[in-house]
Amino acid sequence: MNYEDHTAEQLYSKLEGARHTYLDRGRQAAKLTLPYILTDEGFSSVSRLETPYQGIGARGVNNLASKLLLALLPPNSPFFRLQVDTQKLKNEGTPEQVLSEIESALRSIEDNVMNELAKTRIRIAVHEALKQLIVTGNALIYMPEEGGMRVFRLDRFVVERDPMGNVLYIATKETISYAALDEDIKEVIQQPQNSSKGVNDTVNLYTAICLHGENKWLIKQDINGTLLPKTGGTLPLDKSPYIPLRFSRIDGESYGRGYVEEYLGDLQSLEALTKAIVEGSAAAAKVLFLINPNGTTRPKTLSESPNGAIVQGNAADVSTLQLNKFNDFRVAAETINQIKDRLGQSFLLTSSSIRNAERVTAEEVRMISMELESALGGLYSLLSNELQLPLVNRLMSVMQKQKSMPKLPKDLVNPVIVTGIEALGRGHDLQKLDAFLAGAAQIVGPQAVSTYVNIDEYFKRRATSLGIKLPGLIKTQEEIMQEQQQAQLMQMAEKLGPSGIKAASDQSLAEQQQQQQQQPTPE
Repeated sequence: MNYEDHTAEQLYSKLEGARHTYLDRGRQAAKLTLPYILTDEGFSSVSRLETPYQGIGARGVNNLASKLLLALLPPNSPFFRLQVDTQKLKNEGTPEQVLSEIESALRSIEDNVMNELAKTRIRIAVHEALKQLIVTGNALIYMPEEGGMRVFRLDRFVVERDPMGNVLYIATKETISYAALDEDIKEVIQQPQNSSKGVNDTVNLYTAICLHGENKWLIKQDINGTLLPKTGGTLPLDKSPYIPLRFSRIDGESYGRGYVEEYLGDLQSLEALTKAIVEGSAAAAKVLFLINPNGTTRPKTLSESPNGAIVQGNAADVSTLQLNKFNDFRVAAETINQIKDRLGQSFLLTSSSIRNAERVTAEEVRMISMELESALGGLYSLLSNELQLPLVNRLMSVMQKQKSMPKLPKDLVNPVIVTGIEALGRGHDLQKLDAFLAGAAQIVGPQAVSTYVNIDEYFKRRATSLGIKLPGLIKTQEEIMQEQQQAQLMQMAEKLGPSGIKAASDQSLAEQQQQQQQQPTPE
Protein backbone atom coordinates (compact mmCIF):
# COMPACT_ATOMS: atom_id res chain seq x y z
CA MET A 1 0.00 0.00 0.00
CA ASN A 2 1.30 3.43 -0.95
CA TYR A 3 1.33 5.85 1.99
CA GLU A 4 3.51 8.54 0.46
CA ASP A 5 0.50 10.82 -0.14
CA HIS A 6 -0.67 10.53 3.48
CA THR A 7 0.34 12.85 6.28
CA ALA A 8 2.66 11.50 8.96
CA GLU A 9 -0.22 11.33 11.45
CA GLN A 10 -2.37 9.36 8.99
CA LEU A 11 0.49 6.93 8.32
CA TYR A 12 0.98 6.42 12.07
CA SER A 13 -2.73 5.76 12.57
CA LYS A 14 -2.89 3.31 9.64
CA LEU A 15 0.03 1.19 10.92
CA GLU A 16 -0.88 1.43 14.60
CA GLY A 17 -3.38 -1.43 14.51
CA ALA A 18 -0.80 -4.08 13.58
CA ARG A 19 1.28 -3.19 16.64
CA HIS A 20 -1.20 -4.00 19.44
CA THR A 21 -0.20 -7.66 19.85
CA TYR A 22 3.48 -6.81 20.21
CA LEU A 23 2.67 -3.99 22.64
CA ASP A 24 0.66 -6.30 24.90
CA ARG A 25 3.39 -8.94 24.99
CA GLY A 26 6.06 -6.30 25.54
CA ARG A 27 4.21 -4.77 28.48
CA GLN A 28 3.66 -8.21 29.96
CA ALA A 29 7.38 -8.96 29.70
CA ALA A 30 8.33 -5.55 31.13
CA LYS A 31 6.19 -6.07 34.25
CA LEU A 32 8.21 -9.19 35.12
CA THR A 33 11.66 -7.67 34.41
CA LEU A 34 12.09 -3.88 34.17
CA PRO A 35 8.65 -2.20 34.38
CA TYR A 36 9.93 1.20 33.18
CA ILE A 37 11.02 -0.24 29.81
CA LEU A 38 7.43 -0.23 28.48
CA THR A 39 4.69 1.20 30.71
CA ASP A 40 0.93 0.83 30.37
CA GLU A 41 -1.04 3.20 28.20
CA GLY A 42 -1.85 6.40 30.04
CA PHE A 43 1.14 6.17 32.36
CA SER A 44 2.46 9.55 33.51
CA SER A 45 5.23 10.88 35.69
CA VAL A 46 2.92 10.92 38.71
CA SER A 47 1.94 7.26 38.31
CA ARG A 48 3.59 4.47 40.27
CA LEU A 49 5.16 1.37 38.77
CA GLU A 50 4.51 -2.08 40.16
CA THR A 51 7.61 -3.79 41.53
CA PRO A 52 8.05 -7.51 40.77
CA TYR A 53 8.47 -9.91 43.69
CA GLN A 54 11.48 -11.56 42.03
CA GLY A 55 14.62 -9.88 40.71
CA ILE A 56 16.03 -12.61 38.46
CA GLY A 57 14.32 -11.05 35.42
CA ALA A 58 15.88 -7.63 35.98
CA ARG A 59 19.29 -9.18 36.68
CA GLY A 60 19.09 -11.25 33.52
CA VAL A 61 18.11 -8.33 31.28
CA ASN A 62 20.82 -6.04 32.66
CA ASN A 63 23.47 -8.76 32.41
CA LEU A 64 22.55 -9.75 28.87
CA ALA A 65 22.39 -6.11 27.72
CA SER A 66 25.85 -5.43 29.17
CA LYS A 67 27.35 -8.50 27.49
CA LEU A 68 25.81 -7.58 24.15
CA LEU A 69 27.08 -4.00 24.45
CA LEU A 70 30.65 -5.17 25.09
CA ALA A 71 30.45 -7.65 22.21
CA LEU A 72 28.92 -5.25 19.67
CA LEU A 73 30.72 -2.02 20.69
CA PRO A 74 33.98 -3.01 22.41
CA PRO A 75 35.54 -0.02 24.17
CA ASN A 76 39.21 -0.73 23.40
CA SER A 77 39.15 -1.54 19.68
CA PRO A 78 37.11 -0.61 16.58
CA PHE A 79 34.12 -2.87 15.93
CA PHE A 80 34.58 -2.36 12.19
CA ARG A 81 37.33 -1.90 9.66
CA LEU A 82 37.40 -0.11 6.34
CA GLN A 83 38.11 -2.71 3.69
CA VAL A 84 39.66 -1.55 0.44
CA ASP A 85 39.33 -3.44 -2.83
CA THR A 86 43.05 -4.16 -3.26
CA GLN A 87 42.52 -6.41 -6.27
CA LYS A 88 40.85 -3.60 -8.21
CA LEU A 89 43.64 -1.19 -7.30
CA LYS A 90 46.29 -3.73 -8.34
CA ASN A 91 44.57 -4.19 -11.69
CA GLU A 92 44.77 -0.42 -12.15
CA GLY A 93 48.54 -0.55 -11.58
CA THR A 94 48.70 0.79 -8.01
CA PRO A 95 52.10 -0.11 -6.45
CA GLU A 96 52.36 -2.02 -3.18
CA GLN A 97 53.80 0.97 -1.33
CA VAL A 98 50.73 3.06 -2.16
CA LEU A 99 48.45 0.24 -1.03
CA SER A 100 50.25 0.14 2.29
CA GLU A 101 49.83 3.90 2.71
CA ILE A 102 46.11 3.58 1.91
CA GLU A 103 45.69 0.88 4.56
CA SER A 104 47.47 3.09 7.12
CA ALA A 105 45.23 6.05 6.27
CA LEU A 106 42.11 3.91 6.64
CA ARG A 107 43.28 2.76 10.09
CA SER A 108 43.57 6.43 11.07
CA ILE A 109 40.01 7.08 9.86
CA GLU A 110 38.76 4.13 11.92
CA ASP A 111 40.32 5.63 15.04
CA ASN A 112 38.69 8.99 14.30
CA VAL A 113 35.27 7.35 13.94
CA MET A 114 35.71 5.52 17.26
CA ASN A 115 36.75 8.78 18.94
CA GLU A 116 33.61 10.44 17.61
CA LEU A 117 31.52 7.53 18.90
CA ALA A 118 33.01 7.92 22.37
CA LYS A 119 32.60 11.71 22.31
CA THR A 120 28.89 11.58 21.43
CA ARG A 121 28.23 8.95 24.11
CA ILE A 122 26.45 6.65 21.69
CA ARG A 123 27.15 3.59 23.85
CA ILE A 124 24.72 4.88 26.51
CA ALA A 125 21.88 5.07 24.00
CA VAL A 126 22.79 1.69 22.47
CA HIS A 127 22.66 0.12 25.94
CA GLU A 128 19.15 1.52 26.39
CA ALA A 129 18.15 0.20 22.96
CA LEU A 130 19.49 -3.27 23.82
CA LYS A 131 17.30 -3.37 26.94
CA GLN A 132 14.31 -2.45 24.81
CA LEU A 133 15.18 -5.22 22.35
CA ILE A 134 15.61 -7.87 25.04
CA VAL A 135 12.33 -7.05 26.77
CA THR A 136 10.02 -5.88 23.97
CA GLY A 137 11.86 -7.10 20.86
CA ASN A 138 11.79 -3.73 19.08
CA ALA A 139 13.45 -0.32 19.25
CA LEU A 140 14.05 2.65 16.96
CA ILE A 141 17.30 4.62 17.01
CA TYR A 142 17.40 8.22 15.80
CA MET A 143 20.81 9.77 15.02
CA PRO A 144 20.59 13.45 14.04
CA GLU A 145 23.54 15.33 12.64
CA GLU A 146 24.00 17.01 16.02
CA GLY A 147 22.95 15.90 19.48
CA GLY A 148 24.04 12.27 19.88
CA MET A 149 21.41 9.52 19.71
CA ARG A 150 17.82 9.00 20.82
CA VAL A 151 15.89 5.76 21.36
CA PHE A 152 12.16 5.38 20.61
CA ARG A 153 10.39 2.59 22.45
CA LEU A 154 7.68 0.45 20.89
CA ASP A 155 4.68 2.58 21.94
CA ARG A 156 6.17 5.60 20.15
CA PHE A 157 6.82 4.28 16.65
CA VAL A 158 5.36 2.00 13.98
CA VAL A 159 7.07 0.21 11.11
CA GLU A 160 6.13 -1.82 8.06
CA ARG A 161 8.43 -4.20 6.19
CA ASP A 162 8.20 -6.13 2.95
CA PRO A 163 8.24 -9.98 2.93
CA MET A 164 12.06 -9.91 2.74
CA GLY A 165 12.30 -7.84 5.93
CA ASN A 166 13.28 -4.57 4.23
CA VAL A 167 11.80 -1.44 5.81
CA LEU A 168 9.11 0.34 3.79
CA TYR A 169 7.60 2.84 6.22
CA ILE A 170 8.45 4.24 9.66
CA ALA A 171 6.36 6.70 11.66
CA THR A 172 7.06 8.19 15.08
CA LYS A 173 4.94 10.10 17.62
CA GLU A 174 6.44 12.63 20.04
CA THR A 175 4.58 14.64 22.66
CA ILE A 176 6.29 18.01 23.08
CA SER A 177 5.49 21.26 24.81
CA TYR A 178 3.77 23.94 22.76
CA ALA A 179 6.03 26.57 24.32
CA ALA A 180 9.12 24.75 22.99
CA LEU A 181 8.06 25.16 19.35
CA ASP A 182 9.64 27.76 17.08
CA GLU A 183 7.61 30.82 16.29
CA ASP A 184 7.35 30.02 12.58
CA ILE A 185 5.90 26.60 13.46
CA LYS A 186 3.39 28.11 15.90
CA GLU A 187 2.13 30.36 13.12
CA VAL A 188 1.29 27.53 10.70
CA ILE A 189 -0.12 24.85 13.03
CA GLN A 190 -3.66 24.90 14.36
CA GLN A 191 -3.86 25.61 18.06
CA PRO A 192 -5.72 22.84 19.99
CA GLN A 193 -9.16 23.70 21.27
CA ASN A 194 -9.62 24.78 24.88
CA SER A 195 -5.97 25.78 25.01
CA SER A 196 -4.61 28.91 26.59
CA LYS A 197 -1.17 28.58 24.95
CA GLY A 198 0.32 28.00 28.34
CA VAL A 199 3.46 26.20 29.38
CA ASN A 200 1.63 22.95 30.15
CA ASP A 201 0.01 22.66 26.72
CA THR A 202 1.38 19.81 24.57
CA VAL A 203 1.09 18.82 20.93
CA ASN A 204 1.86 15.60 19.08
CA LEU A 205 4.64 15.77 16.51
CA TYR A 206 4.44 13.03 13.87
CA THR A 207 7.35 12.06 11.62
CA ALA A 208 7.08 9.76 8.59
CA ILE A 209 9.95 8.03 6.79
CA CYS A 210 8.82 6.39 3.53
CA LEU A 211 10.78 4.42 0.96
CA HIS A 212 10.76 6.61 -2.15
CA GLY A 213 11.76 4.77 -5.30
CA GLU A 214 14.55 2.23 -4.90
CA ASN A 215 17.34 4.18 -3.22
CA LYS A 216 15.86 7.13 -1.32
CA TRP A 217 13.93 7.95 1.82
CA LEU A 218 11.17 10.56 1.89
CA ILE A 219 10.93 12.31 5.30
CA LYS A 220 8.11 14.64 6.43
CA GLN A 221 6.76 16.00 9.73
CA ASP A 222 3.39 17.46 10.74
CA ILE A 223 1.52 18.67 13.81
CA ASN A 224 -2.29 18.54 13.91
CA GLY A 225 -2.31 17.52 10.26
CA THR A 226 -0.29 20.56 9.15
CA LEU A 227 2.99 19.93 7.33
CA LEU A 228 5.82 21.74 9.06
CA PRO A 229 8.00 24.11 7.04
CA LYS A 230 11.61 23.21 6.28
CA THR A 231 11.19 19.60 7.45
CA GLY A 232 10.57 17.61 4.26
CA GLY A 233 13.22 16.14 2.00
CA THR A 234 14.90 13.00 0.72
CA LEU A 235 17.94 11.07 1.89
CA PRO A 236 20.05 8.28 0.37
CA LEU A 237 19.05 4.76 1.37
CA ASP A 238 22.15 4.09 3.50
CA LYS A 239 22.18 7.47 5.27
CA SER A 240 18.86 7.53 7.08
CA PRO A 241 18.99 8.92 10.65
CA TYR A 242 16.36 6.34 11.70
CA ILE A 243 17.52 2.77 12.37
CA PRO A 244 14.72 0.29 13.27
CA LEU A 245 15.95 -2.70 15.29
CA ARG A 246 14.54 -6.17 15.98
CA PHE A 247 15.70 -8.76 18.45
CA SER A 248 14.53 -11.66 16.32
CA ARG A 249 13.54 -11.93 12.69
CA ILE A 250 10.23 -13.68 11.98
CA ASP A 251 9.25 -14.22 8.37
CA GLY A 252 6.25 -12.14 7.35
CA GLU A 253 6.20 -9.96 10.50
CA SER A 254 7.19 -6.31 10.59
CA TYR A 255 8.13 -6.44 14.28
CA GLY A 256 10.43 -8.66 16.28
CA ARG A 257 9.86 -10.72 19.41
CA GLY A 258 11.73 -10.08 22.64
CA TYR A 259 14.10 -12.48 24.35
CA VAL A 260 12.05 -12.27 27.56
CA GLU A 261 8.96 -13.43 25.67
CA GLU A 262 10.65 -16.77 24.97
CA TYR A 263 10.93 -17.39 28.73
CA LEU A 264 7.72 -15.72 29.81
CA GLY A 265 6.32 -18.96 31.25
CA ASP A 266 9.25 -19.42 33.64
CA LEU A 267 9.12 -15.78 34.70
CA GLN A 268 5.39 -15.93 35.39
CA SER A 269 5.79 -19.12 37.41
CA LEU A 270 8.71 -17.65 39.34
CA GLU A 271 6.75 -14.48 40.06
CA ALA A 272 3.71 -16.40 41.37
CA LEU A 273 5.77 -18.79 43.52
CA THR A 274 7.95 -16.01 44.92
CA LYS A 275 4.89 -13.95 45.80
CA ALA A 276 3.28 -16.94 47.54
CA ILE A 277 6.40 -17.68 49.59
CA VAL A 278 6.94 -14.01 50.52
CA GLU A 279 3.36 -13.59 51.68
CA GLY A 280 3.35 -16.99 53.40
CA SER A 281 6.64 -16.22 55.13
CA ALA A 282 5.25 -12.91 56.38
CA ALA A 283 2.22 -14.72 57.79
CA ALA A 284 4.42 -17.40 59.35
CA ALA A 285 6.67 -14.79 60.92
CA LYS A 286 3.79 -13.24 62.82
CA VAL A 287 3.86 -14.36 66.48
CA LEU A 288 0.49 -14.99 68.17
CA PHE A 289 -0.03 -16.57 71.63
CA LEU A 290 -3.25 -18.45 72.21
CA ILE A 291 -4.62 -18.81 75.78
CA ASN A 292 -7.22 -21.30 76.89
CA PRO A 293 -10.28 -19.26 77.89
CA ASN A 294 -11.16 -21.86 80.56
CA GLY A 295 -7.62 -22.00 82.00
CA THR A 296 -6.14 -20.34 85.04
CA THR A 297 -3.60 -18.20 83.16
CA ARG A 298 -4.81 -14.68 82.51
CA PRO A 299 -3.92 -12.86 79.25
CA LYS A 300 -3.22 -9.62 81.14
CA THR A 301 -0.69 -11.32 83.40
CA LEU A 302 1.10 -12.79 80.36
CA SER A 303 1.20 -9.55 78.35
CA GLU A 304 2.22 -7.22 81.18
CA SER A 305 4.86 -9.42 82.80
CA PRO A 306 8.46 -8.33 82.17
CA ASN A 307 11.13 -10.72 81.00
CA GLY A 308 12.19 -13.13 83.75
CA ALA A 309 9.19 -12.41 86.00
CA ILE A 310 7.60 -15.10 88.16
CA VAL A 311 3.84 -15.33 87.63
CA GLN A 312 1.09 -17.80 88.39
CA GLY A 313 -0.21 -19.83 85.51
CA ASN A 314 -0.36 -23.12 83.67
CA ALA A 315 1.92 -23.72 80.67
CA ALA A 316 -0.74 -25.94 79.11
CA ASP A 317 -3.04 -22.92 78.85
CA VAL A 318 -0.64 -21.10 76.48
CA SER A 319 0.27 -22.14 72.92
CA THR A 320 1.77 -20.46 69.84
CA LEU A 321 -0.10 -20.24 66.54
CA GLN A 322 1.80 -22.16 63.81
CA LEU A 323 1.01 -22.56 60.11
CA ASN A 324 2.57 -26.02 59.74
CA LYS A 325 3.27 -25.25 56.03
CA PHE A 326 6.98 -26.10 56.03
CA ASN A 327 6.67 -29.00 53.55
CA ASP A 328 4.50 -26.92 51.23
CA PHE A 329 7.00 -24.05 51.30
CA ARG A 330 9.82 -26.51 50.68
CA VAL A 331 8.21 -27.78 47.47
CA ALA A 332 7.73 -24.21 46.26
CA ALA A 333 11.33 -23.28 47.16
CA GLU A 334 12.76 -26.25 45.24
CA THR A 335 10.67 -25.33 42.21
CA ILE A 336 11.92 -21.74 42.45
CA ASN A 337 15.54 -22.93 42.48
CA GLN A 338 14.98 -25.04 39.37
CA ILE A 339 13.39 -22.12 37.54
CA LYS A 340 16.23 -19.81 38.63
CA ASP A 341 18.81 -22.21 37.22
CA ARG A 342 17.02 -22.35 33.87
CA LEU A 343 16.67 -18.58 33.66
CA GLY A 344 20.27 -18.07 34.78
CA GLN A 345 21.52 -20.18 31.89
CA SER A 346 19.20 -18.44 29.43
CA PHE A 347 20.33 -14.94 30.45
CA LEU A 348 24.04 -15.85 30.59
CA LEU A 349 24.26 -15.64 34.38
CA THR A 350 27.27 -17.96 34.53
CA SER A 351 27.05 -18.31 38.32
CA SER A 352 23.81 -20.23 37.76
CA SER A 353 25.45 -22.48 35.17
CA ILE A 354 28.58 -23.54 37.07
CA ARG A 355 28.18 -26.77 38.99
CA ASN A 356 28.09 -26.63 42.76
CA ALA A 357 31.28 -28.47 43.74
CA GLU A 358 34.37 -27.98 45.87
CA ARG A 359 36.77 -27.78 42.92
CA VAL A 360 35.65 -25.91 39.80
CA THR A 361 38.58 -25.12 37.53
CA ALA A 362 39.04 -21.81 35.72
CA GLU A 363 39.09 -23.67 32.39
CA GLU A 364 35.68 -25.13 33.15
CA VAL A 365 34.29 -21.68 33.90
CA ARG A 366 35.78 -20.32 30.66
CA MET A 367 34.32 -23.17 28.61
CA ILE A 368 30.86 -22.65 30.09
CA SER A 369 31.04 -18.91 29.41
CA MET A 370 32.07 -19.48 25.78
CA GLU A 371 29.29 -22.01 25.31
CA LEU A 372 26.71 -19.55 26.61
CA GLU A 373 28.08 -16.75 24.44
CA SER A 374 27.95 -19.01 21.38
CA ALA A 375 24.25 -19.60 21.99
CA LEU A 376 23.63 -15.99 20.90
CA GLY A 377 25.35 -16.36 17.54
CA GLY A 378 22.12 -15.82 15.61
CA LEU A 379 21.42 -12.62 17.52
CA TYR A 380 24.91 -11.29 16.77
CA SER A 381 24.33 -11.90 13.06
CA LEU A 382 21.06 -9.97 13.05
CA LEU A 383 22.41 -7.03 15.06
CA SER A 384 25.52 -6.84 12.86
CA ASN A 385 23.32 -6.20 9.82
CA GLU A 386 20.62 -4.07 11.45
CA LEU A 387 22.58 -2.17 14.13
CA GLN A 388 26.35 -2.10 13.66
CA LEU A 389 26.57 -1.55 9.90
CA PRO A 390 23.84 1.16 9.68
CA LEU A 391 25.37 2.82 12.75
CA VAL A 392 28.79 3.02 11.08
CA ASN A 393 27.34 4.31 7.81
CA ARG A 394 25.30 6.99 9.57
CA LEU A 395 28.19 8.07 11.80
CA MET A 396 30.55 8.35 8.84
CA SER A 397 27.93 10.30 6.88
CA VAL A 398 27.54 12.81 9.73
CA MET A 399 31.32 13.17 10.06
CA GLN A 400 31.67 13.75 6.31
CA LYS A 401 29.04 16.50 6.44
CA GLN A 402 30.87 18.08 9.34
CA LYS A 403 34.11 17.77 7.30
CA SER A 404 35.83 15.88 10.11
CA MET A 405 36.70 13.01 7.75
CA PRO A 406 37.22 12.77 3.99
CA LYS A 407 34.68 11.25 1.62
CA LEU A 408 35.50 7.68 0.64
CA PRO A 409 34.76 6.14 -2.78
CA LYS A 410 31.96 3.57 -2.35
CA ASP A 411 33.26 1.36 -5.13
CA LEU A 412 36.65 0.95 -3.42
CA VAL A 413 36.16 1.28 0.38
CA ASN A 414 33.39 -0.28 2.46
CA PRO A 415 33.00 -0.82 6.24
CA VAL A 416 33.12 -4.43 7.43
CA ILE A 417 31.99 -5.50 10.92
CA VAL A 418 34.68 -7.36 12.89
CA THR A 419 32.90 -7.98 16.22
CA GLY A 420 29.82 -9.91 17.27
CA ILE A 421 29.55 -13.20 15.38
CA GLU A 422 32.96 -12.55 13.82
CA ALA A 423 34.48 -12.19 17.28
CA LEU A 424 32.86 -15.48 18.31
CA GLY A 425 34.44 -17.17 15.31
CA ARG A 426 37.85 -15.80 16.22
CA GLY A 427 37.36 -17.04 19.79
CA HIS A 428 36.75 -20.56 18.55
CA ASP A 429 39.79 -20.30 16.25
CA LEU A 430 41.91 -19.35 19.27
CA GLN A 431 40.57 -22.31 21.22
CA LYS A 432 41.42 -24.71 18.37
CA LEU A 433 44.87 -23.16 17.93
CA ASP A 434 45.76 -23.58 21.60
CA ALA A 435 44.37 -27.13 21.64
CA PHE A 436 46.49 -27.99 18.59
CA LEU A 437 49.73 -26.71 20.12
CA ALA A 438 49.02 -28.29 23.51
CA GLY A 439 48.28 -31.66 21.91
CA ALA A 440 51.35 -31.47 19.69
CA ALA A 441 53.57 -30.63 22.67
CA GLN A 442 52.24 -33.65 24.57
CA ILE A 443 52.79 -36.08 21.68
CA VAL A 444 56.05 -34.97 20.03
CA GLY A 445 57.46 -32.68 22.73
CA PRO A 446 58.02 -28.92 23.01
CA GLN A 447 61.33 -29.05 21.11
CA ALA A 448 59.68 -30.53 18.02
CA VAL A 449 56.92 -27.91 18.21
CA SER A 450 59.48 -25.08 18.30
CA THR A 451 61.24 -26.67 15.32
CA TYR A 452 58.23 -27.01 13.04
CA VAL A 453 55.90 -24.19 14.15
CA ASN A 454 56.41 -20.71 12.71
CA ILE A 455 56.44 -18.56 15.84
CA ASP A 456 55.93 -15.32 13.91
CA GLU A 457 52.79 -16.65 12.22
CA TYR A 458 51.53 -18.06 15.53
CA PHE A 459 51.78 -14.63 17.16
CA LYS A 460 49.89 -13.06 14.25
CA ARG A 461 47.03 -15.56 14.41
CA ARG A 462 46.75 -15.37 18.18
CA ALA A 463 46.69 -11.56 18.14
CA THR A 464 44.04 -11.61 15.40
CA SER A 465 41.87 -13.98 17.43
CA LEU A 466 42.13 -11.72 20.48
CA GLY A 467 41.59 -8.52 18.47
CA ILE A 468 44.98 -7.03 19.41
CA LYS A 469 46.87 -4.62 17.13
CA LEU A 470 50.27 -6.10 16.19
CA PRO A 471 52.20 -3.11 14.73
CA GLY A 472 54.77 -1.98 17.28
CA LEU A 473 54.11 -4.91 19.60
CA ILE A 474 55.90 -7.84 17.93
CA LYS A 475 59.46 -7.39 16.68
CA THR A 476 60.06 -7.76 12.95
CA GLN A 477 62.66 -10.13 11.50
CA GLU A 478 64.93 -7.17 10.70
CA GLU A 479 64.81 -5.95 14.32
CA ILE A 480 65.57 -9.44 15.61
CA MET A 481 68.58 -9.77 13.24
CA GLN A 482 69.91 -6.37 14.29
CA GLU A 483 69.69 -7.31 17.97
CA GLN A 484 71.48 -10.60 17.28
CA GLN A 485 74.26 -8.82 15.43
CA GLN A 486 74.68 -6.33 18.27
CA ALA A 487 74.82 -9.17 20.77
CA GLN A 488 77.51 -10.90 18.70
CA LEU A 489 79.54 -7.69 18.53
CA MET A 490 79.28 -7.29 22.30
CA GLN A 491 80.54 -10.84 22.81
CA MET A 492 83.43 -10.24 20.39
CA ALA A 493 84.31 -7.01 22.21
CA GLU A 494 84.64 -8.91 25.45
CA LYS A 495 86.82 -11.65 23.89
CA LEU A 496 88.95 -9.92 21.22
CA GLY A 497 89.01 -6.27 22.21
CA PRO A 498 88.74 -3.24 19.88
CA SER A 499 91.43 -4.45 17.42
CA GLY A 500 89.66 -7.77 16.95
CA ILE A 501 86.31 -6.06 16.27
CA LYS A 502 87.92 -3.80 13.62
CA ALA A 503 89.49 -6.79 11.90
CA ALA A 504 86.19 -8.71 11.93
CA SER A 505 84.25 -5.72 10.57
CA ASP A 506 86.86 -5.19 7.80
CA GLN A 507 86.59 -8.85 6.85
CA SER A 508 82.78 -8.62 6.76
CA LEU A 509 82.98 -5.50 4.58
CA ALA A 510 85.41 -7.19 2.18
CA GLU A 511 83.08 -10.20 1.86
CA GLN A 512 80.12 -7.96 1.05
CA GLN A 513 82.11 -6.12 -1.64
CA GLN A 514 83.22 -9.42 -3.16
CA GLN A 515 79.62 -10.64 -3.32
CA GLN A 516 78.55 -7.44 -5.05
CA GLN A 517 81.29 -7.80 -7.67
CA GLN A 518 80.28 -11.38 -8.40
CA GLN A 519 76.67 -10.40 -9.10
CA PRO A 520 75.96 -10.06 -12.89
CA THR A 521 75.31 -6.54 -14.09
CA PRO A 522 71.91 -5.94 -15.75
CA GLU A 523 71.98 -5.56 -19.51
